[in-house]
Amino acid sequence: MQAQEAVEGLREEILRLKSERDAVILAHNYQVPQVQDVADFVGDSLGLARRAAETDSGRILFCGVHFMAETASIVSPDKRVLIPDPEAGCSLSSSITAGELREWKGRHPGAAAVGYVNTTADVKAELDYCCTSSNAVDVVNAIPGDREILFLPDMFLGSYVARVTGRKNIRVWAGECHVHAGITPEDVTSKIRSMPGAQFLIHPECSCTTPMLDAAAAGAYGGAGTAAGGMRVLSTEGMMRHAASAAQGSRFVVATETGILYRMRRQNPGKTFAPASEEAECKYMKMITPEKVRDSLLHDRHEVRVPPATASKARLAIRRMLEIG
Repeated sequence: MQAQEAVEGLREEILRLKSERDAVILAHNYQVPQVQDVADFVGDSLGLARRAAETDSGRILFCGVHFMAETASIVSPDKRVLIPDPEAGCSLSSSITAGELREWKGRHPGAAAVGYVNTTADVKAELDYCCTSSNAVDVVNAIPGDREILFLPDMFLGSYVARVTGRKNIRVWAGECHVHAGITPEDVTSKIRSMPGAQFLIHPECSCTTPMLDAAAAGAYGGAGTAAGGMRVLSTEGMMRHAASAAQGSRFVVATETGILYRMRRQNPGKTFAPASEEAECKYMKMITPEKVRDSLLHDRHEVRVPPATASKARLAIRRMLEIG
C-alpha cells in the first residue's frame, strides 16, 4: 500500500511541476510505463518531432534518448528542451560521425544523403533528407530515380527500403541498433510456434531475418503458425495503428523494443501481445525514470541545446522529413 501511495504521490508531483513550469512531456514508445503515464504524448520519433514543433509550451521535457531531444531543440529553437538523463544515448546514432559522413559523401559526389532520425545533430547537419522508419520509403521515393543515395546509419532499414523501392543505386551504411539486431530468427520462430494464428509485427530495424524482410516486402510471407499474410513490417506507430484496427481477440507477436507492449495492451484490451524476444530492451531508454523526470522539472536541469549553425543546417533535412511524412 505504501509503495503504491509513493508511486501515486510521485505522479501527482510530476503533473503539478509540469503545470507550474509550463512544460509538455513527450515520451517515446519504449519508455517505462510510469513515464508513459505522465506524458502528454507518447509516440514514435516522427510523431514526437511533430509535437515538439507544434507545442505552445515554453519547455519540452523529452523522455527518450539524446538525439531525440536534440531534434526537438532544432525544430523548436525558442523552447527550453530538457532531458531527464543526459547520458541516455543510442547505439545506432553512435555508429556514424559527421566526419565519417563527410568522407563518405566525398567519395560519392552528387549523391543524396538520407539519414535516419536516429543520428546526432552534427550528422543531421550533413544530410539532404532526414527520415524515420515510418516514412523512409516515401522519402527515398521523393528523390529522382537516377540520383545515387547514401542511406545511413541502419543497414537493416536501408536494405528494407532498397527492397521496397526497387532502387539499385542505394548505398547503405553498416550501422545497427543493438536491440533490434539482437532479436534472432530463433526468438521469432519459437514465439510464433507458441502462438498459432498470431500476426507477426516486425520493425524494419530488425535483423531477424533479412530473408523475412525481403519476403514481407514482396508480399509473399505466410510463415508457419501465422495466418496467411500475417506478417507486417511496420514502424512502432504503424504497429499501433495496425493493432487498433484488428478484430477483438487478435493476437500479435511483436518484434521491437518491449516498451511498446505497455501502450499496445492499454489501448487494445481484449487483444494479446507478446514480444518476439523478452530480451529486446534498450538500456538507454530505460535510463529515464519517474524520479529523474521529477528532478529535471524541479531543478530545470539537463537542457539540450544545439549550436545555432548546426541547427540551421540540420533543420532543412528535418523539415523535409516532416513534410514528406
